[in-house]
Amino acid sequence: MMQSSFPHSFPLLSLSIWLPILFGLIVLAVGRDDKPAIARVVALIGSLASFVVTVPLIQHFDKAAHGMQFVEHVTWIARFNIFYFLGIDGISLWFVPLTAFITVIVVIAGWEVIEKKVAQYMGAFLILSGLMIGVFCALDGLLFYVFFESTLIPMFIIIGVWGGANRVYASVKFFLYTLAGSLLTLVAVLYLYNKSGGSFNIFDWYRLPLPLNTQILIFLAFLMAFAVKVPMWPVHTWLPDAHVEAPTGGSVVLAAIMLKLGGYAFLRFSLPIAPDASHYLSGFIITLSLIAVIYIGLVALVQADMKKLVAYSSIAHMGFVTLGFFVFNDIALQGGVVQMISHGFVSGAMFLCIGVLYDRMHTRQIAEYGGVINRMPKFAALFVLFSLANCGLPATSGFVGEFMVILGAVQFDFWIGLLAATALIFGAAYSLWLVKRVMFGAVANKHVAELTDLNKREFLILGVLAIAVLYVGIYPAVLTDAVQTSAMDLLKQVSHPKLY
Repeated sequence: MMQSSFPHSFPLLSLSIWLPILFGLIVLAVGRDDKPAIARVVALIGSLASFVVTVPLIQHFDKAAHGMQFVEHVTWIARFNIFYFLGIDGISLWFVPLTAFITVIVVIAGWEVIEKKVAQYMGAFLILSGLMIGVFCALDGLLFYVFFESTLIPMFIIIGVWGGANRVYASVKFFLYTLAGSLLTLVAVLYLYNKSGGSFNIFDWYRLPLPLNTQILIFLAFLMAFAVKVPMWPVHTWLPDAHVEAPTGGSVVLAAIMLKLGGYAFLRFSLPIAPDASHYLSGFIITLSLIAVIYIGLVALVQADMKKLVAYSSIAHMGFVTLGFFVFNDIALQGGVVQMISHGFVSGAMFLCIGVLYDRMHTRQIAEYGGVINRMPKFAALFVLFSLANCGLPATSGFVGEFMVILGAVQFDFWIGLLAATALIFGAAYSLWLVKRVMFGAVANKHVAELTDLNKREFLILGVLAIAVLYVGIYPAVLTDAVQTSAMDLLKQVSHPKLY
């Protein structure tokens, strides 16, 4: 059941996808190394315009409606029955404006920091933004695959060109892990195409009466790509390297949006296409999720590099997401979606904060800091807020998703819920210990003594993210109301097996 809720069927989704890509190409065309201001201004205009066109999606979205909204369906390659097929539901709704919003933040964050190849830097992020939005909107299996894989190219370039000393190693590792994982997914997509009589429409795939052994193979093929992207333990090792070497903007987009592509794909592909296999293998996924929540939380506790600590915490938080999806409970599933969106704000803010310190001190080693609050009180207040949100403090967005997942997990199995709840303890341990060592105490050295507080640009981007974190934490219905109907529809699809 599909419908469009915008007057005259205006192609808002296409605009959301292709406008940032167009501006990215314009930035590459007009940007000059000797006049970086042109590239910065055009990139800012493009990112703001791209965000503005996503706002009507929220305004005109019908929260009570079932099925897809803002649907666009145009023949792409007629010979193979491939369509340019777009649409969003309550699950995908918030990821579109979130992606556009984070792109605005990244453009402003790199305004003064990026001094070389500015046009290429800004253009890569704008193009990446459009491709990621395409992933969240695509309803044609091949179109989804094209967008899903295309996101690797800009991020590979961002890490490889503007990254740290080991950027080539980190970018190649990132590319190989994610590309290798996706090859089996292509095989599964082609199998489903043939099995459905030559259709890439994912709703046709939902109705296929597949036997359990086939569903298991399809589920595992999808898992190879989606688990790497999330990333789930044990295929997570590319992420800390990528985060450490990536420029600040790269880390922000990687944590805030790119990790969500894998989690979202579980809901759009794995669960509804292979519902019996999802139930059959749920124990396996729950186990991997709990390992991520507990073990990776402990790994985060011993990190000496701030970026690595936040990178490992992202893996632990995404373990919460996959746990919420595979306990087949409406509260937990909604919590998983809310957690992904919240994590976009919180993790993005944490990496921006680390970037602020790195720009001043040129080190991310925790031992090099101490007493920062004495020199940067505004920054310290925001850093503490984001750190508390990272460990799930009530009244912040970080609490909402985690609480809903734990609540749903307890309904599913008390002991699973109890194990998941330990993440709140580990999260508080590594987040608060980071705050203690970096922010508080006496001024550690002369470099800390020379620090200056946030400038207006830095205060703007961190302040906006702080408002978002608090607003969602105080009024989570802004997210849950949109997600609820689609989450219930998905659970009905998954809870009614194809096998009898």
